[in-house]
Amino acid sequence: MSKIVHPYAHRLITLRDWKSRWFAEPKKYVSYLKGDVLIREYLEKKLRGMHVSSIEIERSRKATRFIIRTSRPGLIIGRSGEGATKLKEDILKKMDKLQLLKPEDFKLEIVEVGNPEADASIVAYMIAEGLEKRMPYRRVIKQIMEKVMTARGVEGARIVLSGRLGGADIARTEEIKRGSIPLQTFRADIDFKRERATLSYGVIGIKVWIYRGKIFRKDNETK
Repeated sequence: MSKIVHPYAHRLITLRDWKSRWFAEPKKYVSYLKGDVLIREYLEKKLRGMHVSSIEIERSRKATRFIIRTSRPGLIIGRSGEGATKLKEDILKKMDKLQLLKPEDFKLEIVEVGNPEADASIVAYMIAEGLEKRMPYRRVIKQIMEKVMTARGVEGARIVLSGRLGGADIARTEEIKRGSIPLQTFRADIDFKRERATLSYGVIGIKVWIYRGKIFRKDNETK
């Protein structure tokens, strides 16, 4: 095993569930997988700026359900649900364009994330947003680290930036760490996300680890 293992994949089944949940016949497997990858990429681009945590896909024989977890559901839903219906239409149009299998029954669910400062995806996007506004990178990561550590249930966090920080000619990495992050412990609930901040002088890579305590079997069953 290599030294670096993705914290999400490392804890699949023990703590985490798959982000795509379905069973398919051998003939449909390729088209389902292709559809999941392409639609997820499309939604990540389209909903950038709306603080999306994750996009989950569930399929049954006739129905398909998309679950979008976000800390700002009002931005996606819009006034009296106009945004959600338009997004649903856009997804179906994209499926037609990509020649994917269209489901008979299509549902779109938008779920609110209650504690956004403890979610690595939202935190990584907040850092990218700050860097794209040309704020000093050290100030951005320090301010966000303080917010993360004051969030409920967070026991440790680590943020790594890499690239042409501050427009320097030579790329380098900057790291900030608080608390503990036990990456080797399977029952440790560690959230991880990679993000990119696109600036005029290049792309800056962002990695965020957030440790939210240990989960034991009893806790898992009650959840």
